[in-house]
Amino acid sequence: MLRNITNFFRLIYILWQFIRYDVLYPATWTKGFKFVYFSLKLARYFRNRKYDSLRWGQRIALALVKLGPSFIKFGQTLATRSDLIGDDVATDLTLLQDRLDPFSFKESKNIIENETGMPINELFSSFDEKPAAAASIAQVHYATTMNGEDVAVKILRPQIENAFASDLSLFKWVAKILENYISRTKRLQPVKVVQIFANTIGLEMDMRMEAAAAAELAKNFEGDPDFKVPQIFWETTTKRVLTIERLSGCRPDDIVSLEKAGHDPSKILQKSACIFFNQVFRDGFFHADMHPGNVFVTEDGKIAPVDFGIMGRLDLETRFFLADMLTGFLTRDYKKVAEVHFRAGYVPPDQSLEVFSQACRSIGEPILGLPLSEISLAKLLSQLFSITEKFEMETQPQLLLLQKTMLVAEGVGRQIDDRVNIWELARPLIEEWMITYRSPPARIQKISAELLTLAERIPKIIQNSELIINQASHGGLQLHTDTIERYIEFNRGKRSILRWPAILFSITVGILIGMLIR
Repeated sequence: MLRNITNFFRLIYILWQFIRYDVLYPATWTKGFKFVYFSLKLARYFRNRKYDSLRWGQRIALALVKLGPSFIKFGQTLATRSDLIGDDVATDLTLLQDRLDPFSFKESKNIIENETGMPINELFSSFDEKPAAAASIAQVHYATTMNGEDVAVKILRPQIENAFASDLSLFKWVAKILENYISRTKRLQPVKVVQIFANTIGLEMDMRMEAAAAAELAKNFEGDPDFKVPQIFWETTTKRVLTIERLSGCRPDDIVSLEKAGHDPSKILQKSACIFFNQVFRDGFFHADMHPGNVFVTEDGKIAPVDFGIMGRLDLETRFFLADMLTGFLTRDYKKVAEVHFRAGYVPPDQSLEVFSQACRSIGEPILGLPLSEISLAKLLSQLFSITEKFEMETQPQLLLLQKTMLVAEGVGRQIDDRVNIWELARPLIEEWMITYRSPPARIQKISAELLTLAERIPKIIQNSELIINQASHGGLQLHTDTIERYIEFNRGKRSILRWPAILFSITVGILIGMLIR
């Protein structure tokens, strides 16, 4: 009860901020509720008119910054959901500035010393008291180790866990209300979306997890001449403190500085395209927040990310799906695109393959008909996600995160050279990967490996079967009453000669599942 009251008053405050930033208008979704619609229209008179010239998405971003760290992060999560909020708003939220006022050096010092158990002057020969950056979850100070190595020390904000816990409780409360009382939201699974967000934030608030992500990315690119991941200093890295090698260089979108430093922007773009491809397809582990503020081009021309709080993963099957789907679009084989979706189970089998093919064509033709330099695969994916409701497609969070990352990559690529399409630069790698993993010989090899794995399991299956028979013969095997009732109903309703084999098959499958669970 107390939580409901607290959440209610918190919602009132949020509503007021949305009114001030004119976020709730145009509220076309409320037209069916006349009182609500006219109330929100009347509330516009209390808006801050200095934001009138901004786009709706920009006003949302400002309101979220005002509401604090949890809302900033939630806005960044929403930036991956163009299927829900539209391309323009998603783009505005992608540029959401994750900057807050810094906390004091005294607090930074206390956190470091409490976490490491050592005085700060025994860990670092120098420590810059003024933070280099202050974001919603942590802030960064530059320092020098006792061995003379320049480092960046990222420190979690004091009491940030409590702040997030309070807001996450509110998000879950609202999500349950939406799912229970607004039937249209059930397909979007708001409770699950909030839970995924909570899990992501939980990982992001453990600096050791970010350090581990950086270390994994570094191992994947070990020996790569074009990509550098900063070194992790594990001895001064804890749950609330991350110490990494300090890197310097040019922003990838700063063409003047790149040229002044002697870098060829077109070569930087080529390297970036190859690095992105390798992360997504070769490794299935990609940096999902590589906006220009999180990346340097070092003095020797390497691409170097510096923040690893948001990472994405794609299993091999998802990478196969993505490769087949994009290939189908780029060759305008829309039936293949549709078949890939059905085969992956993303579209329910009761939907029409032909109609879905037609929908894919309606998405692909306007985009693929553009000049090569203007073709956007991120926009293609966004348009594809926008038809999810019509065909009851399941939401794929990993692909939404990838689409957001692709959107940023394309934007930076066009800033560097608007005549070049970064996906065309990566095309040789894509073709090589397809030959390696998706050619007929590769598929035969995959099937052979799966058959070999199955053959290795046969002795265990036989052993389990013998155990089942022995238990049954000694009266030690029992079926759940629900299962028995279903069999009785089946017997009454079916007169086919095939019913007994079907029953025996069902019993066998049920028993095997029971054995596996044990």
